[in-house]
Amino acid sequence: MKIICIGRNYAEHAKEMKAEAPTEPVFFMKPDTALLKEVDFYYPEFTKELHHEIELVVKISKAGKHIEEQFAHKYYEEIGLGIDFTARDIQAKCKEKGLPWEKAKAFDNSAPIGKFISKSNLELNNISFELKVNGQSKQVGNSNQMIFSIDKIISYVSKFVSLKVGDLIYTGTPEGVAAVQIGDSLEGFVNGERFLQLNIK
Repeated sequence: MKIICIGRNYAEHAKEMKAEAPTEPVFFMKPDTALLKEVDFYYPEFTKELHHEIELVVKISKAGKHIEEQFAHKYYEEIGLGIDFTARDIQAKCKEKGLPWEKAKAFDNSAPIGKFISKSNLELNNISFELKVNGQSKQVGNSNQMIFSIDKIISYVSKFVSLKVGDLIYTGTPEGVAAVQIGDSLEGFVNGERFLQLNIK
């Protein structure tokens, strides 16, 4: 399986990153070694500025490529919640030099994942989600704020990369990204229900 991440899919997040809102989906990838299903995340030694990015996650249930947007809904059955951890200091240095920044995004355990729920139990264009750090709300988003919908993302990505069963698509983060510290407790919610819990060690 592979992890496909969508960048700048929420206008307010693009603004806080001092970046333009994209005119087509921007995506990058993480290896399967980035996936973390444990409740403990160990702060990596190579960064001093690790940011949380809470995201709705789509699990691909049917293999495909060159998928038309009108048929994209047939390629996933479940929606979950995950965090795209970003070593922001490393990313900034790479950007300054015009270098790829996989090492800031694709490191081991950089993609914690929570539970999934059938999409039939959700209103796909109105999924609210939230990240709390130490009990305080830090990021709040809704799928209706996405610049590119889930179906649009699947159609676009599949033009370049074949999708396989079990692939995960992290669909972008809303505004409010910030640094985490050792000792922090992170909780992610979908429509008020806790989907993810993580301790920073």
